[in-house]
Amino acid sequence: MAALLDTIKNAMKDAMRAKEKDRLGTIRMLLAAVKQYEVDNREEADDATVLAILDKAVKQRRESLKQYEEAGRDDLAAVEKAEIAVLQDFLPEALTEEEINSAIEAAVAQTGAESMKDMGKVMGVLKPQMQGRADMGAVSKLIKARLS
Repeated sequence: MAALLDTIKNAMKDAMRAKEKDRLGTIRMLLAAVKQYEVDNREEADDATVLAILDKAVKQRRESLKQYEEAGRDDLAAVEKAEIAVLQDFLPEALTEEEINSAIEAAVAQTGAESMKDMGKVMGVLKPQMQGRADMGAVSKLIKARLS
């Protein structure tokens, strides 16, 4: 079993003991997403998979948060912010802009990328390193700027 999954399950038990209803609900939702992956793919989720599921969940909540704020629904926006905070507890520490830029430079040098048509190669090298530690959309924009 994945170590990250164990950490999440232990956090669920802690939230139950502390009667933290909102935190518990978010963690259960995350565990349900992992279980859904395992059922759909007929394989046990490893740390990389759990990290990808976590990353996707945070991304979905950020998109919802943006829409709720634009619609003036502060009540729903507050719920999304709380869920993002809980999910981020399980993500590794985010990369700084400097670390992201140096990783991009290293990946460009490693792949020999020279133009936009080589972007897929660069993303292929970076994605496993940065999953859960950086917004891949922002990384993609930085790569485009570097290759164009």
